[in-house]
Amino acid sequence: MSDHQNLLAEQRRALILDEVRRRGGVRVNELTRKLGVSDMTVRRDLDALARQGVLEKVHGGAVPVVEASTHEPGFEAKSGLELTAKEDIARAAASLVAPGAAVALSGGTTTYALAHHLVDVPDLTVVTNSVRVADVFHSAQRTSGQRQSAATVVLTGGVRTPSDSLVGPVADQAIGSLHFDVLFLGVHGISPEAGLSTPNLAEAETNRRLVQSARRVVVVADHTKWGTVGLSSFATLAQVDTLVTDAGLPAEARAEIAEHLNRLVVAGEGEPDGDAEAGAEQAGEVSESGAADGTGNPGAPTDI
Repeated sequence: MSDHQNLLAEQRRALILDEVRRRGGVRVNELTRKLGVSDMTVRRDLDALARQGVLEKVHGGAVPVVEASTHEPGFEAKSGLELTAKEDIARAAASLVAPGAAVALSGGTTTYALAHHLVDVPDLTVVTNSVRVADVFHSAQRTSGQRQSAATVVLTGGVRTPSDSLVGPVADQAIGSLHFDVLFLGVHGISPEAGLSTPNLAEAETNRRLVQSARRVVVVADHTKWGTVGLSSFATLAQVDTLVTDAGLPAEARAEIAEHLNRLVVAGEGEPDGDAEAGAEQAGEVSESGAADGTGNPGAPTDI
């Protein structure tokens, strides 16, 4: 029996997408053998991924979509991808936030997932240019009533993008006058050469303002963002303090990241053994189950 037979549909589709991107194409019969499911199940998965615009169906299989550097998927198209990874990342990132902090969240589906984990952190001041993120906090207040320790949410103005972010001169001016303890930044792409990038020129400028206004910059990005390059770069890796990603990031990418960043947090991995944990500390890497300072307490805020 295949180890993959009991996977949820979302997990199975993430594996299919990884296989298509890694190999440049895959056949249906190869996927049925690898996943231990029927042809019909694989074809339904390919149909779902094709509707999301992340692969193209061809006779007998699928190939990756070659996206232009200016292509910007909408929020709904991205929200169904890498759900498990985003949830792991959100949980790990939330553990870095202390009560009473001034926190900024950029637009994106990963920061949207993070917002759900921050609604119960007391006395936060949340600055965001994401309509979706602001809605998470407002909905939580409507559901639970106005709590004395509920977050104060500052939503910037601006022009709405396909990702439901507010960008442009109005957003830039509002952000430029503020200062926050930590910025949680979702990205379209991240690479050593291009740094952090986005397909949207106006969003690139707004993200620059966010980075400039933050005492610490934490990028939250699943492994599929590594190696992707959008039209406009808005920050170098040297401007990033911490990258929180998921266990799908390959070992060679982790080693490359360790050369550029102070800290790499890999969420969703099991408890490391002693040797592995020591190596992670040297590389600035931690898993969700332990902190680089050796506390082993994922809930302890670290320098934020």
